[in-house]
Amino acid sequence: MTALIRIGEPGLERPALLDGDRAYDLTPLTEDVDAVFLSTDGPVRAREALQAGALTPIDLEGVRLGTPITRPGAVVCIGQNYAAHAAESGSAPPERPIVFLKHPNTVVGPTEPILLPPGAEALDWEAELGVVIGRAAHRVAEADALAHVAGYVVGNDVSERTWQRQHSGGQWSKGKISPTFCPLGPWLVPADEVDPRSLRVWSRVNGEPRQDSTTADMVFSVAALIADVSQYVRLDPGDVLLTGTPEGVAMSGRFPYLREGDVVEVGIDGLGAQRSPVTAG
Repeated sequence: MTALIRIGEPGLERPALLDGDRAYDLTPLTEDVDAVFLSTDGPVRAREALQAGALTPIDLEGVRLGTPITRPGAVVCIGQNYAAHAAESGSAPPERPIVFLKHPNTVVGPTEPILLPPGAEALDWEAELGVVIGRAAHRVAEADALAHVAGYVVGNDVSERTWQRQHSGGQWSKGKISPTFCPLGPWLVPADEVDPRSLRVWSRVNGEPRQDSTTADMVFSVAALIADVSQYVRLDPGDVLLTGTPEGVAMSGRFPYLREGDVVEVGIDGLGAQRSPVTAG
């Protein structure tokens, strides 16, 4: 497996390529994992450079992992895309995808703190498969949709449920858009190395299991979501589509909401895992 990562201090990250347990400097190929790189077959060119021996190995010991892509132009999210999660939310599975947006400044790296906003009382986790767009997608057919994907990432659609349900005037955005409410990473795995139809998605809080499901339980597939969303908005290279979360969130009433000092882990088999402490924000 190969994967794209970004390493270094915040604002100073540089791109690298993972190949198994070894890492290689990508700066001879690109300054960053950005829209230009993704839209010009960057992941393929990175693998070709590795195979040609053109990349220099680097040591990741003690190095910070940032988000695996630069700040996206848009984070488009899907609600209630697993039937069991819809049920625990008190709803029937949707007949058409439910779409909402997160502000791009919600995106943080896979080990960064999740900030608990003042007055927040119902902070929740949502482990999700993230889809990174590689080619602009506008009014695409479902049969062609996956050709627009650069790769896949682990995402956490952090939500403040009181703000989502009681403060948002009938939609959800106020509970979704606080800074740090979208940890991404650790890796971007190229699309041709991933089958998005059968990935295990899981989460833990303070080491205790919460979610454990697979993308096979999605109501709408990745291809169906891209086709539907792209009828209304153009998805540009570097944009992120979060595809919904399985059952096992705090809103179900089975688990307590997050508090300062908690540690949230979310992961997807083959795509890595995040570990995010919750701190006062």
